[in-house]
Amino acid sequence: MESYRAFVVRKEDGRFSAGWERRRFEELPEGDVTIRTIYSSVNYKDGLAAAEHGKVVAAYPIVPGIDAAGVVAASNDARFREGDLVLATGYGLGVSHDGGFAEYVRLPADWLVPLPDGLTLKEAMALGTAGFTAALSLQRLIENGVRPEDGPVLVLGATGGVGSLAVAMLSRAGFRVTASTGKAAEHEYLRRLGAAEIVGRGELADEKQAPLRKQRFAAAVDPVGGKGLRGVLAHIRYGGSVAVSGMAGGSEFEASVFPFILRGVSLLGIDSVQCPMERRAALWRSMAGPWKPEGLLADVATEVEADALQERLSDILRGGVRGRIVVRLGEPPHE
Repeated sequence: MESYRAFVVRKEDGRFSAGWERRRFEELPEGDVTIRTIYSSVNYKDGLAAAEHGKVVAAYPIVPGIDAAGVVAASNDARFREGDLVLATGYGLGVSHDGGFAEYVRLPADWLVPLPDGLTLKEAMALGTAGFTAALSLQRLIENGVRPEDGPVLVLGATGGVGSLAVAMLSRAGFRVTASTGKAAEHEYLRRLGAAEIVGRGELADEKQAPLRKQRFAAAVDPVGGKGLRGVLAHIRYGGSVAVSGMAGGSEFEASVFPFILRGVSLLGIDSVQCPMERRAALWRSMAGPWKPEGLLADVATEVEADALQERLSDILRGGVRGRIVVRLGEPPHE
């Protein structure tokens, strides 16, 4: 095989394009390990990378796809051998380094996680960056002293990728979960994932924007961000925490210092991109073990063929995706 298929985004001479192309193997970027990609997944950042004004791509042309899982085809690093099953998320994948929307990807060995026992390649991409972000949020809440007996944990954007998996993982970890969504038709889906209660998006809003309101939640996982974060902070109990990981609702918000200085609330920033490898690998083992969502493939993930990718990238920017979209790019090996 002299070429491989890749979804390439270009911006040349003022013209923008995005679509599938044939590429020569010499066009693979520098790296220690070449992977035959079996699965990737669709994330909000991928939608931005494939949009003309998404503002996340470092330089064009680029192959998006911030997640990749597959089989090592060649390696110059002793840690990985041909035939090993591996996954990669974060770092520069899909924004400054060609990513997972291709039949082959070449990466630095330091970006790779060996597929942990308990996960298939498809399950790894059903989790992907969204699952890793949810797991990192859960870990940070626990490290900051939040316990199941402290009360319910609120999850914002609960039908999205991070939100769905946060609901499932928190429930698996013994927390009572309150899921927030503006989609009334998805209540049964959220209950299957483990939500004990469901609140409408508007229930947390306050026209007067009071900085402190009824103490309802021990903590919150917020992959949405934006102006709604003020209302979330107002409802957190004394000593609670809010883990913030996204900006689908906007990159800025207004807030009062009162939740922080009168209730001791902590605002925890969640960075899934540059998270150190030791911590990253440990969290993947947790996702393959005690935190692995029940019904991950049955309830959370939908598999699509590569030719459906462009449509799903548009869907995720419109908020039209529930759970996770796994993209099949190759024939799965016997795992």
